[in-house]
Amino acid sequence: MSSEIKDLVVPSLQAHTGQGLGTGNPADAFVVEPARSRSVKTPRRTRTNFEMLAWLFMRLSGVVLVVLVLGHLLINLMLDGGVSKVSFAFVAGRWASPFWQVWDLLMLWLAMLHGANGMRTVITDYAEKDSTRLWLKGLLAVATVFTVLLGTLVIFTFDPNI
Repeated sequence: MSSEIKDLVVPSLQAHTGQGLGTGNPADAFVVEPARSRSVKTPRRTRTNFEMLAWLFMRLSGVVLVVLVLGHLLINLMLDGGVSKVSFAFVAGRWASPFWQVWDLLMLWLAMLHGANGMRTVITDYAEKDSTRLWLKGLLAVATVFTVLLGTLVIFTFDPNI
């Protein structure tokens, strides 16, 4: 780091107390902490570039989800009488078609994986203890798998003759 940048970096405690750089400028109290340095446990290179693939997945799934969700809302809430037509019979008729089963399945899977990936990032950023991170990510994985499997089961085994 250059000496100018080093002068702007303040210890975490100083940044949080609002003392900032001590220049008298109130804006100096809002200082961004430096990034965490690599530990001995953190390898320089990994075999896969998982974080880049997760980042790319978020962007692509977000675009596809916008199309799927807006299409879902348009068809269910605006066309042919709006929300008043949505009933058990409407869902039964819709899920009789493989097209709508795949549409809803894709929407479910992408929404759950997109949300779980976002939560994984939040957990990684804010959980400081390794054990906390492990437990939270484990719970997130269990909840995601449970919801995806249960939703998939419901879509493909839906019986309108209940």
